Amino acid sequence: MHRFILALTAFLGAAQMAHADSRFFCSADDKGVRFTVESGFKAAPGHELNHFRGALILKNETAPQPLGRITLDSDSLTNRWSHDGELRVEVLYDGGKAAGGQTVNLVVSAEQRNGATAFSGVYDLTVDGGEKPLVLSGKVSCGSK
Repeated sequence: MHRFILALTAFLGAAQMAHADSRFFCSADDKGVRFTVESGFKAAPGHELNHFRGALILKNETAPQPLGRITLDSDSLTNRWSHDGELRVEVLYDGGKAAGGQTVNLVVSAEQRNGATAFSGVYDLTVDGGEKPLVLSGKVSCGSK
């Protein structure tokens, strides 16, 4: 019996540690853009970033070239906020010469309602550096694990 209690205590402690980190994912798919982003933060003070990744496709016929499918990583994440059901993420993609000197700025703002794991909000996307700026906005769906 003593071994059972010890094993159960160790298992519950490990399970609690496994769920201590926060993961957020957001996606949108409308006439102008399709994207998905995922980020993970440590639950320790300061909520240090574990990882960030994503992909973005500009579908708008006025979208500047050579921007097509953009792969995002931790270097692209410029700002993030997650507190009390509120999520804010800002991503800046600077493709340099490969993108013709153009940059893509994506801002996601979402709120969790009543402790649900799924929540919603809006995104704003701006492409600068081309012939004329492209500005898109729409609804975004997010979730947490």
